[in-house]
Amino acid sequence: MDIRTVGVVGAGTMGNGIAQVFAASGYDVKMRDVGAAQLERGMASIRKSLGKFVEKGKLTEDESKAAIARIETTTELKDFADCDLVVEAIFENFEAKSAAFKELDGLLRPEAILASNTSSIDITRLAGVTSRPDRFIGMHFFNPVPLMSLVEIIRGLITSDETYSIIKATAEKLGKTPVEVKDYPGFISNRVLMPMINEAIFSLYEGVASKEDIDTVMKLGMNHPMGPLTLADFIGLDVCLDILNVLHDGFKDPKYRPCPLLVKMVQAGRMGRKTGEGFYKY
Repeated sequence: MDIRTVGVVGAGTMGNGIAQVFAASGYDVKMRDVGAAQLERGMASIRKSLGKFVEKGKLTEDESKAAIARIETTTELKDFADCDLVVEAIFENFEAKSAAFKELDGLLRPEAILASNTSSIDITRLAGVTSRPDRFIGMHFFNPVPLMSLVEIIRGLITSDETYSIIKATAEKLGKTPVEVKDYPGFISNRVLMPMINEAIFSLYEGVASKEDIDTVMKLGMNHPMGPLTLADFIGLDVCLDILNVLHDGFKDPKYRPCPLLVKMVQAGRMGRKTGEGFYKY
């Protein structure tokens, strides 16, 4: 099967980044969100990002304009009927994702592939709400999508070899490095990353050190590009909490229990960079 037209559900940070890399790689893209304002913000982010690539000499002005011209925006999932692949990139909630996939399943051609950008939710469970579990797969990009080379490809229990091969080849055409991961909570990236972030939050909660010193230890001692508390703010504290809850529910292991401080911060609306304040102010 030849992937030519790609739908992206969600025009937020991940969605617009995914739409951008597909369009810049020559695919026709349809990007959907619930309203015109969200779509315009998504397109503004794409134009800004492509502009930086032009400034750095990685794209020409004509290539940037061509990529933008390949992106069509819509508020209707029915406009995805002719897509060969649809990548879902909405917030990390099973009910919301499954509702989108149920609707898409009834709209797309039988041979079309459904993919989720979920960072932790069970792919087999999501695939189970559709009539095409063999053509359902996880395609987990990393933020910022245009700059990060990794894509975790997660096979559900019934994902076919053909679907995996198509998505692996597609990721490579995007200039990404695909890594095959089995379908367990958190996959690899967040199964390793989130307990580290959670432990950093526990260290702050217990008064072991200040947030600045915790981040400095990990930057200078472990050579991380940013500290775990800064990274949590960048990811979004609500997203971190959602993923930890998935890990805790999936493994029933207390080591994944979210720190009470993280829970309180999310309840208070301090989600990190996107709200202007998390562990740090922005």
